[in-house]
Amino acid sequence: NYGAIGVVIGHEMTHGFDDQGRHYDKDGNMTDWWTAEDGKNFEARTGKYADFFSAIKVLPDLYANGKLTLGENLADHGGLEVAFNAFMKTPEAKAGKTIMGFTPEQRFFIAYAGVWANNITEAEIRSRVKSDPHSLGEWRVNGALPHINAWYKAFGVKEGDKLFIPESKRLKLW
Repeated sequence: NYGAIGVVIGHEMTHGFDDQGRHYDKDGNMTDWWTAEDGKNFEARTGKYADFFSAIKVLPDLYANGKLTLGENLADHGGLEVAFNAFMKTPEAKAGKTIMGFTPEQRFFIAYAGVWANNITEAEIRSRVKSDPHSLGEWRVNGALPHINAWYKAFGVKEGDKLFIPESKRLKLW
């Protein structure tokens, strides 16, 4: 399923171009292979991701740490884009067949959300926010999808809807 394992594969591929992967060349040697301008542009764009995720209130008295989760958030976004674009080239997507009331595009995003569905205690939330480089499951979905234009089209998300972000403010790294 492109929305589940496809995104995970795309996620891992994207790590080659994130805040950590950028420091390794094609042979796995630690080297800065980007130009100074590449690095500067990358820092400017990724700073917006860190700020966005740091503004997420995960508990009434606790915010996410967008700097800690930056690489994983970038990989989630990149994985979504790569997998969705690949999915749209498949016969299933091109056929556009609605199954159980959902279009292929909707099923893609529902599958993605299903990967990160979980039941987690407050104590575990507090622990993970301090130490886990991955955003909490809820925010891997609700923090990523509002920046994916295809998600808006798939579900008819519009201004006034809970997760709506104006197109001019949606994050896009590449």
